[in-house]
Amino acid sequence: MCRILVLVSLCLSVVLIEPAKAGRCASDHLPGTMERPDGFPADPLTLIVPYGAGGGSGQLARAMAQAFSEFTGVTIKIVYKSGGSGRKGMDAFLSTPSDGNTILQHVDDAASAYALDARRPNPAVDLAPLATVQVTFSQIYVFADEKRFADWKGLVAHAREEGTGIRIATVSRKGSMERLNLRLMAEHYGLKIEPAKFSAGRGEPDPASKGPAHALLEQPGDVRQFLEAGKFRPILTLLPKRVPAFADTPSMADVGLDFEPLLRFRSYFAKPDVPKARLDWLKWAFQKAYCQPSFQAFNAKAFMHPTESFRDSAGTASLIDNTVTAYRKIQERFGLSR
Repeated sequence: MCRILVLVSLCLSVVLIEPAKAGRCASDHLPGTMERPDGFPADPLTLIVPYGAGGGSGQLARAMAQAFSEFTGVTIKIVYKSGGSGRKGMDAFLSTPSDGNTILQHVDDAASAYALDARRPNPAVDLAPLATVQVTFSQIYVFADEKRFADWKGLVAHAREEGTGIRIATVSRKGSMERLNLRLMAEHYGLKIEPAKFSAGRGEPDPASKGPAHALLEQPGDVRQFLEAGKFRPILTLLPKRVPAFADTPSMADVGLDFEPLLRFRSYFAKPDVPKARLDWLKWAFQKAYCQPSFQAFNAKAFMHPTESFRDSAGTASLIDNTVTAYRKIQERFGLSR
């Protein structure tokens, strides 16, 4: 039995799919058209993104805005409000009118923040989930010219020999997906693994990460430009099995890690008291935009296809509920206060 509750059930394994065999798209069953309620939206929608423009959230926002506009004819104005690991953007969204004209894009940080502090908004209840459009895995990366060690096992051996532990650069905060994965790894190896600072808001790694940090934990789509430029190379995929896109990169099973990894997911939300007709239209529109060819191409290029990325509104709420339960179990296990 799996030791940790992750995502959907008490013993969920990552769902691997083969894109070439995936015929229908996830929201193809929805009607192709839906009348706008009383002409809503009459103006461009505003999308609040609680992270910088250069990272994975910024890339997703632009790809979804394009797909949404292609499908509905409605444009989306993106507003980036980074700070506080998503807290600034969340607070800004909650202060907007409940008319459906402002949407929030957020990541699993919203669930982990609520798991750690019940005073924070519960994204499954205090927000109205529209859709989840990305569920993805993390990897450990090093600079391509790294000479101290060749792979993950070499990094572990290097850290033991130096007696320094391992410093992994992340964009994360206490109780987040990245830090809990690192905690679980440290527990397995009996080795200190701690986060180091990394600045993704500028769209590039913090130069300091090459000094004090041994490696970087990120999602492959978020660092795709550095992979393509040959600046980074992955040394570990945080999935139970290898994925075709990184067939030469060891998986968790290859290095003896046996816990269920926590995954990154990105979702869209409205306010829960938006008029029902408007809320129904927004759910339909975002879910249909997911299947636009331009967005499917973006997700494929961002390495989103090894995991099943789509959840409808009910599926997103379930995803959040189960993720909160999983995070609380791990947070309590490591004595993280709430």
